[in-house]
Amino acid sequence: MAGAGGRSWRDLLAGRARKRRSPFGSAAELQGAALRLLDQHQNLAELLLEVGDSAKPGVQDGAEPRGVSPESFIVSVLQEQASKLGVPTATLAAKNAVANVERICQDSASPSQVPLLNSDQRKRLTCLLQTVKDLLANNMFCRSLFCQEMWKMKEPPVLEAVWHLHRGDIVGLAELLDRSPAGPAAVEWLCSSLCGLCEQAGDISCGDTELAQGILSDFAIVFLQHGFEQAVELGRKVEFQKVAYICRAVLQRMLAWVLDAVGKEKQEDVSMVQAARFWLNVFNVSLYGSVAPPDSLRQFFRHTLTEVLTYNPALKVSDAIQMQKEWSFTRTSPLLTALYRKLLVAFSVKESICQLQQVLESHEVNWQHVLSCVSTLVVCQAEAEQLFKDLLSHLLLKAFGNYDMENMITAFLIARQAALEGPAVFMPYSEWFKASFGSAGGYHGSSKKSLVFLLEFLSELVPFEAAPYLKVHIMFPPFVPSKHRSLLLEYITLAKTRLADLKVAIEDMGLYEDLSAPEEAVQPQAQALRDVEKALQIFENTRKIPTSVIEASIFRRPYYTSWFLPALLRPRVLPKAPDGRMAFIDSLKRADKIPSSLYSTYLQACHAMKEKVLQDDSKAEPSHAKEPFEQLKAELAVLRTLAVQQAQWEEVAAQLAVVSDRLRRVLGDSSEDSEAAPFSSPVRVAMPAPGLAACPQSVPAPGLAACPQSVVDLLLTSFCQTLLAASSFNPPDRQGPCLSLLVKMMCGHRNLLPALLGRLCQLIYHQGPSLGAAHILGLAAFVIHLSECRALIPGVEANSGASQAVPGKALSVSEYWSSLLLCRTEESFAFCLRFCTAAAAYLMCKFSSCSHEDFCALVPPGLIKKLQYLVPRLSLEARGVLCEEAKSALSWSSLSCPSLNYRRASLCLWRQAGFQELLKEKAFQLSFREWLLMELEVCPEKDILSASERQDFHHWAIYQRYLPAPSAAGGCDGDLEKACAVILNAILDSSQSRGSAWCVPSFRLDLGACAQSRTSLSPEILCRLQELVLELRCRPKLLPGCSAAQRHFLFELLQGRLTGRDPEHGSALGEQLWRQQELLLHSRILLGLPASTLVTTCWKGNKAVLDCDSFFCFVNSELKNVSSRGYALSYGITAHFFRGLLNASLDCEDAAEGVNQALATCQTKCPVVLLSAALWWPRLEAALCSQWKRLFGAPLAEELARLRGWHSSASRFLCSGAALPVSDPPWLSAAFLHGAILQQSPRGRGTEALERLGTDAEQLLVALLFFSLLDLISARIAPKLCPLSVEPWLAWFGEEGTASLWCPIPLGNPGCQEGVDFQTSLEWSLQILQCLQGRGTSWPLLFHSAEGAPGRFRVLRSAASQRHTRLLPLAFYSLTPSFQQELLQQEPAFLSVALQMYIQLLQLFVEGEVLPQSDRDPTEHDPLELISAARQFLLGAIPHCPAQSLGNIQPLLSTCEELDPELAATLLHFSRPAVDMELEEELELF
Repeated sequence: MAGAGGRSWRDLLAGRARKRRSPFGSAAELQGAALRLLDQHQNLAELLLEVGDSAKPGVQDGAEPRGVSPESFIVSVLQEQASKLGVPTATLAAKNAVANVERICQDSASPSQVPLLNSDQRKRLTCLLQTVKDLLANNMFCRSLFCQEMWKMKEPPVLEAVWHLHRGDIVGLAELLDRSPAGPAAVEWLCSSLCGLCEQAGDISCGDTELAQGILSDFAIVFLQHGFEQAVELGRKVEFQKVAYICRAVLQRMLAWVLDAVGKEKQEDVSMVQAARFWLNVFNVSLYGSVAPPDSLRQFFRHTLTEVLTYNPALKVSDAIQMQKEWSFTRTSPLLTALYRKLLVAFSVKESICQLQQVLESHEVNWQHVLSCVSTLVVCQAEAEQLFKDLLSHLLLKAFGNYDMENMITAFLIARQAALEGPAVFMPYSEWFKASFGSAGGYHGSSKKSLVFLLEFLSELVPFEAAPYLKVHIMFPPFVPSKHRSLLLEYITLAKTRLADLKVAIEDMGLYEDLSAPEEAVQPQAQALRDVEKALQIFENTRKIPTSVIEASIFRRPYYTSWFLPALLRPRVLPKAPDGRMAFIDSLKRADKIPSSLYSTYLQACHAMKEKVLQDDSKAEPSHAKEPFEQLKAELAVLRTLAVQQAQWEEVAAQLAVVSDRLRRVLGDSSEDSEAAPFSSPVRVAMPAPGLAACPQSVPAPGLAACPQSVVDLLLTSFCQTLLAASSFNPPDRQGPCLSLLVKMMCGHRNLLPALLGRLCQLIYHQGPSLGAAHILGLAAFVIHLSECRALIPGVEANSGASQAVPGKALSVSEYWSSLLLCRTEESFAFCLRFCTAAAAYLMCKFSSCSHEDFCALVPPGLIKKLQYLVPRLSLEARGVLCEEAKSALSWSSLSCPSLNYRRASLCLWRQAGFQELLKEKAFQLSFREWLLMELEVCPEKDILSASERQDFHHWAIYQRYLPAPSAAGGCDGDLEKACAVILNAILDSSQSRGSAWCVPSFRLDLGACAQSRTSLSPEILCRLQELVLELRCRPKLLPGCSAAQRHFLFELLQGRLTGRDPEHGSALGEQLWRQQELLLHSRILLGLPASTLVTTCWKGNKAVLDCDSFFCFVNSELKNVSSRGYALSYGITAHFFRGLLNASLDCEDAAEGVNQALATCQTKCPVVLLSAALWWPRLEAALCSQWKRLFGAPLAEELARLRGWHSSASRFLCSGAALPVSDPPWLSAAFLHGAILQQSPRGRGTEALERLGTDAEQLLVALLFFSLLDLISARIAPKLCPLSVEPWLAWFGEEGTASLWCPIPLGNPGCQEGVDFQTSLEWSLQILQCLQGRGTSWPLLFHSAEGAPGRFRVLRSAASQRHTRLLPLAFYSLTPSFQQELLQQEPAFLSVALQMYIQLLQLFVEGEVLPQSDRDPTEHDPLELISAARQFLLGAIPHCPAQSLGNIQPLLSTCEELDPELAATLLHFSRPAVDMELEEELELF
């Protein structure tokens, strides 16, 4: 009730108290007087609003406070009024409260009801609620009556008012809804209010937004708690069943409202979409926390997901097939996607897909919602791919089990929808279709009925199918038995008719076209360009013509000749060294896949283009290009002016936009071009040879034009000029954002990057030492900003232009320019020090205000590591411990001074505390391995350090810096073995990268005299390794009685490099070449280490014995396979082993006995060592005898003396005709005799000597034949061991033989004895074979595998290298002129061996690749000729073979039938009579 002037009752009372003392003597008198006054002027509704202010009135003028509280006063008034009216006090209070609520809600300036109150309404309602709370506390307020009266209001209450009642625990929303007389009316009121709340949420202040979110959250909890109660709880609360209905109905209506907004999202109804997005907050799982049971929450989300998937199922299956590509994840409404992502949080992926499956099986669905849900799941959940595959399998099994079209169409729609999201998340549709139906084991392969069902289903889809899916079905048709082929042809005809209606020609389909792509098919020209790029990539990785290209040249001739070849043979300026494209074209030409006339036309066009380019370069720039170029130059000048004026920095961004536009015009760039080049594709930079003045060739992305060098030079010049101009006024940290933004703008032009990065290589790598101070400063700052923009630059692939143009690993831009800074010569050291010092100083000054974490993220690790290598190497002061920080930091302005001493400048930088802090970060620490790789790049003869200075530096780095340092800091933890391992691996990796075309980075070119060091080991680093290995030997020896040998870490390390390499590292050929070169390097390192490292000692009982097992194992598994002879190691390794053997025998009590035991072990464990000794004995003998005499002064050990004796016997046998005693084993005498024959050419003496051999020499002759055949193979692999000569037949037998290019020259300079001639070896082999046949000696089993060969031949086969063993069929069929018909009768196993050799010969041919014939004689050693001769020999020999021989070939018939059916048929024909005859003989016995 208000007093005069609108003052409140409390104010009146307080004012009266201040004016005079109260005339009433007690509180009772005062209360009675007030009641009498109220009785005359009563407004109970207003009275309820008068207690909002809880502040008590003050008492002044010394008046005593009275005990009258407003709460008790209101209670008294209500009781008095209720007694007069004859109603309960609680009833009167409830009715008056409702009247107040209604009046508050109606007092709004808005013409229509809004869900939120204004500030005045909110204040009045707060007062009312406070009074009601007090009445509730005094049990004088009826909730139920209040709820009933609320529904009798003329207008529904404002939503916020209801929320305040709910929030203040006066009347909960559930209780209010339960008292509603009509459920639908309550639903209508709530939905309209909630929609209004969501719509208003986007247009109100931040505070009101939080209020709206609070209202929505609290009501959502009520809806969930009562709408999705568990069955037990619902039974206990029967009175709330109406509430459950209302809550579910509201959620249902609001969800429909959201889904309707999804349909209007593309109509740009932003307000409605924004409102619907606000409602999605209801589906935040975190909102419910612990207020709702987990089962209720999952039930709510499951119900909602079902409602979404089944909402308004108006689309037919045919509509889904046609519109499916519009429902991919990126094209789906973001509102719907957000809804899915919120709903799916409550379930695991498996539960989500199970729910989807359940809905599909039991409801009529909205296909748009279902398929967009599939897309959301497969994109957002990595586990979804396999689960969807399982679901598809389940659907197809049900479909073919019951011949159910619904399951079939569901499976196809889901498979296509998932495939739309790309192969990164789901297999392409073509792969799924092939996997499901492309084989006899497919879902349709069980019966003809299943096949008919599938083809009928596909036929029904045809009228609605898009072209890509029809192409899949045609190019990868379902597996159909031949007898039902007509059914498939009917479907294909129908599909082709549909394609014709769509104006899509199947003949123009690309080789690598993505048949699952949702987009429309690209034009044949563009697809052909893509196919060429893909084919080139496959060819460069495998060095083989892709199978798809071969198939297209045969089965898709129109596309191949009309589109693919023209795209491949586009005229261009051919590089001096053939690149990958040229190698691919040449391979196709040799395989007769390019017509000669077309090839000639291509070469002429390329030549004409080269002439045109030369003419254009000699002329001035065309007039039409001058104007945009000059405009770009002018705008860059304006930018430079802005950069030096701090007041104009705000204009820099606008000016850069102008510069970018001018640059785009100069480059002829367009937005379509930029979009056509995906960011993920690497930037390819073709590096020029040293000394070329031209800019490196750039390889733009497909569809992008090349950038002229003049533009790149202008941009770099402008950057440098801007930097110098700005530096004349301010240091880098106060130069503003201009330079960073300029470089960022350059990186945004994709077609500029190849030329820009290539020009950097030209300037830094080739011209670096000749650059001036200004150029170095500018380039150093430029690469720092380039690294700052690394996120905008894809990987960089640098190519040296070698004939093997295999792309290397893509480098980051920081790795790229760091790799250009190679320190090899005195000039390059000086340049790298200047460049790195300038770059680091600019970096530390420019970004000095950044936090430590942000600064470390900007620092290129290669720069700091390069300085860690350079500064200590060139400055002795940097090798010690820093005592104090530099007095003054290195200033940026001092770097441009011509008289600057860069060694001092770098040392000043080194001593700065900020730089030293960087060195403590693990990412920037230079490890021992990285230090070694940098040091191995140095050319000693051109080094900036002298030999003694270099040695001192090495000793400091190894023994003081890295050996004692912890492994966490890149050191070795004081472990000598670890240090040796790091050095060894670094030497091998460095030699591999410098000597192989597959190195990464592949642009490391030679610099003059440095070329000689590319394939040689660094002698000085090898000396450091020798020192450490010798130091390792200075450790306690094993005590007597200890049976274990000392661990031979060296061979473990070498073996680990060979076995631990990833087989998928590259192509099979590249892997073989790497392995062969690796083994050659192993040999060189072993030769460089002390000989005693090859042999260790161990104790057996109380006796020290020699342990050669590690060496023998390494020889048998690896070293023998790089031998050019096939059965002997190189002279260097052989001599090194024997030296080590004699040296190690010093640790034995009886040296002679130790040597004898070791050599006796060789006969069984490693015969190739003794065979090598026999081959090289003339050179070994003097050295071994001298060493033995020097060490022991006693007669030779027995086994050494025997070796010398066998050599002498073989020499006397050839020279003087003396008898040849046969050793035990005989193959050792044969080896010495073979070596002597090789020395004493001509072979005529050998022929005469064969006739003088005794009758006990059969095994010796067989061994002699084996050694001769291996020489025959060696002559075929590399005649006369010319490193550039490879026989053409080898190309047909796979990549194995090509590896001989890497290992034809044995280590140790063997001399002319090593050379073998094919014809001479063949004649000598035929002579030995004739001698064996004349003696009736069995020899064919020599060609059995090592496991299957008889014991007397097993040792010989095990000693041969894998390559020579693989090529034994070649040697076998080279002997056919000597095969006599009697062999077929005398040797029952001959036919089996001959057939086995023929099969292996065919397998070699099948596994090989087509390579060019020899330039000298195309018909020489033609593999087809050899195979034809072998086949003719077998066809002629089979009719003359005895029955026993034909019976032995049964295990080989199946393989023969696969490779040569005609020969297999002949064998079967002649073997049947033999079988019949055997049966008749058996019958006669009974």
